[in-house]
Amino acid sequence: MSIPAAQRIFLDNNSTTPPLDEVIDLVATEYRTHYANPGSAHADGRQSRRVLEDARELLASLVGADPQEVIFTSGGSESINLAIQGFLPGTAGEIALSAGEHPATVNTIRRLAPRGIRQRVIPLESDGRIDVAALEEFDWQQIQLATLILAHNETGVIQDVAPLAALCEKHRIPLHLDGVQAIGKIPFHFHDSGATAVSLAAHKFHGPRGVGALIVKENARLLPQITGGHQERGKRAGTEPVALAAGMARALECAIRDHIQRSEQMAALRDRLQQGLQEHCPPVVINGSLEHRLPNTLNISFPGLDGEALLISLDLAGISCSLGSACASGSRDPAPVLLAMGCPEPVYQSALRLSLSFLNTNEEIEEAIRRISRVVHQLRSA
Repeated sequence: MSIPAAQRIFLDNNSTTPPLDEVIDLVATEYRTHYANPGSAHADGRQSRRVLEDARELLASLVGADPQEVIFTSGGSESINLAIQGFLPGTAGEIALSAGEHPATVNTIRRLAPRGIRQRVIPLESDGRIDVAALEEFDWQQIQLATLILAHNETGVIQDVAPLAALCEKHRIPLHLDGVQAIGKIPFHFHDSGATAVSLAAHKFHGPRGVGALIVKENARLLPQITGGHQERGKRAGTEPVALAAGMARALECAIRDHIQRSEQMAALRDRLQQGLQEHCPPVVINGSLEHRLPNTLNISFPGLDGEALLISLDLAGISCSLGSACASGSRDPAPVLLAMGCPEPVYQSALRLSLSFLNTNEEIEEAIRRISRVVHQLRSA
């Protein structure tokens, strides 16, 4: 028997987050009142342009960038594609990336292979952070671009960007950060990060889907990947989504305004969930750094179980969670990041990602502990 929607518990917030009511209201208002094309020269178009530029200025101020460095896109995947392909010259060479990057990064780089672009993989330590010592062994003369996921979408592990940023600066190599899971959850300042560009997506911090941004240093050379009109200073053609841009800026403003409260609340709920599962259904393994991780993310394994069977059973029990990236759903292959961390087969085959938001409640977490524990015991005794 299926669980009524009102009784389901949503623990898949790294795949997407529910938009805030005030964001929904703002987007609806802007759709009604500022529907004109912001590129039009008439008064209605100028009003839409003002809303768009206000959103750009607000977004820039929130991430420590200048307004002219903000390029609006359709979301995180497009922003990543634009950065990786836009920074590369036409010659062959290497892209440095960490093991277990998001599919938007990995698959974009794979498509560049016919151009002679090769991967130079940065290995991970067992806690999911990059092996900094390995960077010294790279032939930096061959590397044309480095890209790094700032906070991992599956494990929640937060990387120390500084060592890689210093090497990129030394060798004058563009550094792109996939900040899609990080921005809106942890503090970030673009100009202090050492990055040439960073990608973000509104729906990861309770904003609307269908809009994101690539923040790019003003003096960086970036070739557009969608050609057409002059929009976004010639870096990304297409009529700008005024209402969605306004909604994204508002959502990020709320996230940063309430950052401390949200982070403390999510971390407390995550830790209670982790503690409850460790107590009620051992053995369990927590994957990734306990110190350097997003406040909302718990990647946990139940050795002896099959992750896919566990996921299906939890769905029937009214728990929405995932095996990893939603962009890799349908794949039965082990999570590349867990393999790169050296997790043994019983661990990576039974791993689940439980990701919370500040909208989750104490009561939901206690109920989640009960439901997950019951399912785990049922599967282990089957």
